[in-house]
Amino acid sequence: MTPKRQGIAIRKVRDIAISSTLSLALLTGSAALQSCGNSRDEQETVSRQETTFSKGVKTYITETDPGVFKITDEIPTSADSSVAIVRYFDGHRDTLNANSAKALIDKEVDGNSRQAGVGSNFSLGNALLYGGMGYFLASTLNNRRYADYRGQGNGSRFYSNPSVYQRSQNIGQQISASRSTRAVTTTRPAGGRSGFLGRSGGSSRGFGG
Repeated sequence: MTPKRQGIAIRKVRDIAISSTLSLALLTGSAALQSCGNSRDEQETVSRQETTFSKGVKTYITETDPGVFKITDEIPTSADSSVAIVRYFDGHRDTLNANSAKALIDKEVDGNSRQAGVGSNFSLGNALLYGGMGYFLASTLNNRRYADYRGQGNGSRFYSNPSVYQRSQNIGQQISASRSTRAVTTTRPAGGRSGFLGRSGGSSRGFGG
């Protein structure tokens, strides 16, 4: 082969190689973009049950002697207005929202073993636990520990008189009756995958997913 023809042959081989490389790159890019688009379209619907309560309780508690707290009154209210109003022995008052009441109850429960007897004294935490606030929190939070302690104790002893206790039982029924459950549906990417890169996870799948 003459040098001229040899040069022409080399250029043809080079052109074919460049053309093949470019075509492969374009093809791969197109496949990647298609995979990304398809992945974004893959979604799944997740349903769950949501339980809410519309009724709550406003509890009035008085420290009748130092360290001795009694429930003097309870009235129904909306769930988001549930509070405990505490009058201390020295005369000052405090208003506890549901979160603050829960913190005091947890402190009481966590600081006493069952053998020592949660509910054996008339602390503020026990008055909250065995009163309407404790019932409200046990119900709305589905707190089995609260419900268990309440079921084993004598809640009436934390009330100033039987009539207040009876009123509290009626409020508990209102809270229970205000319970409603509805289905909540949300949509999210299927399998938590996001785009083309999210699909690469096994050698058998390859880049195309």
